[in-house]
Amino acid sequence: MTVARFAPSPTGRLHLGHAYAADFARSLARSENGRFLLRIEDLDQGRARPEFEAGILEDLIWLGLDWDGPVVRQSERAAAHLAALEALSALGVVYPCFCTRRDIVQEIAAAGGAPHGPDGPVYPGVCRGLPGAASAARVAAGAPHALRLDVARAAAIAGPLEWRDRTIGQVVARPERFGDIVLARKDAPAAYHLAVVVDDAAAGVDCVTRGDDLIAATDVQALLQALLGLPRPDYAHHGLVRGPDGKRLAKRDHAMTLAALRASGVSPEAALATARQLCSSSESQ
Repeated sequence: MTVARFAPSPTGRLHLGHAYAADFARSLARSENGRFLLRIEDLDQGRARPEFEAGILEDLIWLGLDWDGPVVRQSERAAAHLAALEALSALGVVYPCFCTRRDIVQEIAAAGGAPHGPDGPVYPGVCRGLPGAASAARVAAGAPHALRLDVARAAAIAGPLEWRDRTIGQVVARPERFGDIVLARKDAPAAYHLAVVVDDAAAGVDCVTRGDDLIAATDVQALLQALLGLPRPDYAHHGLVRGPDGKRLAKRDHAMTLAALRASGVSPEAALATARQLCSSSESQ
């Protein structure tokens, strides 16, 4: 019995890309007599809005995409995220990073550039080698900092890793490509990678469905799952819904929302059919 989930962020209204992702997850779960869960990823408290969460529920109901059980909000899972951070710290793979974004940019420029990972320039590890006592003193004094994962040390502990995608098969994980990822910030007690693996495991999600732009991110999450002793789910990555210009639909680009389509008289059936057609087109390019 497959357990899948849809996990949007309440930082804007949903568009056709979200409709496709939710429909894909629900269809997979229902086809295998499983459960379809809804999680609101609201850790970005600076951008999350109650009205956007209400809009997510409204849009899913309009589309006819019902879910099982109560809605889970990541902001209510702080204790579980903290416990995971403490477990990683006990392994000696977490360190405080006091660098601002400007510091990192300047360090990369001074070094003549930095290796590029799937998410862009890799953090140059400025704070990784700071003496533990000095770091602890700065933390105790209230210096703003993030918590980063020492990926090289973590990978050495975890050993070789693989994960399974239902379409492309077994994938050898290479989390070192990302460099030392952020696990938590002052304004976000758990960053994306940590929160998602902890919350998926707690919900019993055994097949993670999402866009194929996140395939590489699975390497990092496989590493965290191994370190924390969490079960590794299957993955089912799908194509992205793109507009006529070939660009993926995104909130930041003001993609037409489901609410706007609804107001213009588009039916939920037509909206889902359009999303599937646009995704099929993108996958065949």
